[in-house]
Amino acid sequence: MRSSATPAITIGAPCATGLHQVDNPVFDRDGNLYVTYSGTRGQQVPISIFRVRPNGTRETFSSGIVNPTSMAIDPQGRLYVSSRFEGAVYRVNADGSAESFATDLGVACGLVFAPDGTLFVGDRSGTIFRVDGAGRAHTFASLPSSVAAFHLAYGPDRALYVTGPTLSAYDSLFRIDESGHVATLTSAFGRPQGVAFDMSGALFVVEAVAGSSGLYRVPREGSPELVASGPGLVGVAFSPLGGFVVSSNETAYRIQPPA
Repeated sequence: MRSSATPAITIGAPCATGLHQVDNPVFDRDGNLYVTYSGTRGQQVPISIFRVRPNGTRETFSSGIVNPTSMAIDPQGRLYVSSRFEGAVYRVNADGSAESFATDLGVACGLVFAPDGTLFVGDRSGTIFRVDGAGRAHTFASLPSSVAAFHLAYGPDRALYVTGPTLSAYDSLFRIDESGHVATLTSAFGRPQGVAFDMSGALFVVEAVAGSSGLYRVPREGSPELVASGPGLVGVAFSPLGGFVVSSNETAYRIQPPA
């Protein structure tokens, strides 16, 4: 059972609009926020990725990636993005140009890097891939297939955390250890989406139940605690400069910590 004992924030002013976000936005080490316009299946959109500077300025960043889905920053600070249409992962250079990094990844969605540079990719059909620095992919774990997308986070305990909505009323938050063993951490969420750790190592999950979506903190013990709520939320990202962003499909909202 979820808890709302912690006072929740109802999200307010947007920092980016006109998006099509299907997973977490992502911050780089300088506090720049990256957001996507993913589009419908196979749609070639004019701009794939936008960058929002810490001062709020939004810039066109990258074009030409079909259905950009999930993003991750590697230990060297480089941006990677998956294409669920192509089953591929691209590395995006500082000038916004994209180069193929890994292919044949099914319906590639969730991305996350381990500190050693290993990339994990979620294939919506149920495979979690481990991809080495040369772009070679190997099956790491198997999960029930998702009707939407997998969402991945890498924890301070060196485990992988995964959500993926199914047709069930409630879905699991999975923990996958270094050996690939899958365990269910909780089944308290209906249509769980973005999952992320904040700078202190606390785990957060976005629940996207129609009409009551919210961002929850998942403590080591006890019920998930509601932190922020808003319409149609799908993703969350924590800034190295403080504060965080939650996003719906169309809008990203910045929330600053109390002064």
